[in-house]
Amino acid sequence: MCGRFTLTVNPADLQDAFTGFRFPPQFAPRFNIAPSQPLLAIPNDRSREATFFLWGFIPGWAKDAAFDRKLINARGETLAEKPSFKGAYKYRRCLILADGFYEWKTKSGIKKPHFIFMKSRQAFAFAGLWSDWESADGSRLKTCAIITTEPNELMKPIHKRMPVILPRSAYSQWLDPRPRSDLQSLMRPYPAEEMEAYPVSTLVNNPANDRAECVVPV
Repeated sequence: MCGRFTLTVNPADLQDAFTGFRFPPQFAPRFNIAPSQPLLAIPNDRSREATFFLWGFIPGWAKDAAFDRKLINARGETLAEKPSFKGAYKYRRCLILADGFYEWKTKSGIKKPHFIFMKSRQAFAFAGLWSDWESADGSRLKTCAIITTEPNELMKPIHKRMPVILPRSAYSQWLDPRPRSDLQSLMRPYPAEEMEAYPVSTLVNNPANDRAECVVPV
């Protein structure tokens, strides 16, 4: 799964990594983005504009906003089958922007957090799904989930799953506004040789700790 991540680059560097997309002029660096919090994503709505979504997918048929607590991740292998996700997989895909993520390695019953990032230190995009959920009173929530897949060789010693990280060459395909159900070839682990990982402090265990110390190696 993917339960925490970062987006610490400044707007100019993010613009360089995602040429042709528009971003908010200012946003604070985030060192510990957690479920139920806002994250920056680009939906396939033809706008090519990044906006904020809540992390915790609410399917259109859900009666209650509390449903979002259950769906922070979607398994890439079953997107076309799961009632919660198959509609979004076909119609509502997004890029979720990040420059690193955390995962916990369990050894002798102790969970140790690790920070995983690109060797280039550039921002990248998780494959995501989004929804525009409407409550009975007419209020709306934009929510999303991160898609996961099997781990690459870097991740295998740390965790049995990892987020789907899309190469730049796949952005247009994933953001195609037309209905698609033929994108399973993108649901694969990112090349391990382009990534690095190291252990970090348990400071990251508490989502209230959103500061640079979270990514410092220990």
